[in-house]
Amino acid sequence: MNQLDLQGRHAVITGGAAGLGLAIAQRMLASGATLTLWDRDAKALAAACERLGPNVKGVQVDVASHASVVQALGQTAQPVHALVNSAGITGPNVGLTDYPVADWEQVMQVNVNGTFYCCREVAARMREQGWGRIVNIASVAGKDGNPNASAYSASKAAVIGLTKSLGKELAKTGVRVNCVTPAAVKTAIFDQMTPEHIEFMLSKIPMGRFGLAEEVAALVTWLCTEDCSFSTGAVFDLSGGRSTY
Repeated sequence: MNQLDLQGRHAVITGGAAGLGLAIAQRMLASGATLTLWDRDAKALAAACERLGPNVKGVQVDVASHASVVQALGQTAQPVHALVNSAGITGPNVGLTDYPVADWEQVMQVNVNGTFYCCREVAARMREQGWGRIVNIASVAGKDGNPNASAYSASKAAVIGLTKSLGKELAKTGVRVNCVTPAAVKTAIFDQMTPEHIEFMLSKIPMGRFGLAEEVAALVTWLCTEDCSFSTGAVFDLSGGRSTY
């Protein structure tokens, strides 16, 4: 493992109790950061904090609620030097004309509005303190559009657009805002997908394998360091060769 320097930094990771969020937490912790995990699953949050140790705190939050995000930030130690927006859901694998409206709204509420709420509140604090790093977890689906995943694809395209906009707004400050676009990474989120959709995603990856959560965590952690100084509003690919732009 390459050593990345987050000594003296405090990071908030949404969806930090499981999946990519937990892997990112482990890598950031190994790099010297102190962490606050935001997650709506109280049981998983308590287990993650116990597993990771005394430099990790947990705050229960529903990122789909602006009021909940504001409350969570008030319960989180300051300053926040890094924010990783990892909380997200896939929604059902259904064609657009049959897509349930309630599911569409839920995917947008969590993936798009949740990212917006967290960025809105934390970026304001970072701008005041003069330094910060925000990393949004998007998806290759937001670039390419996956069939039978219109809500997820559209929501992740929105995350990419939000990242580019906010990155430009804060470009002359000490705050950097970037996103990563992984191809499929085998985590518990696969439980929300059909076997056919999982096979479709694998067939699109030239490397012939799914990504590893640790691979995503390594890039995200670097994006939160001092070394990431001239990249902002950028999209970093983690697709095993699927996307080349």
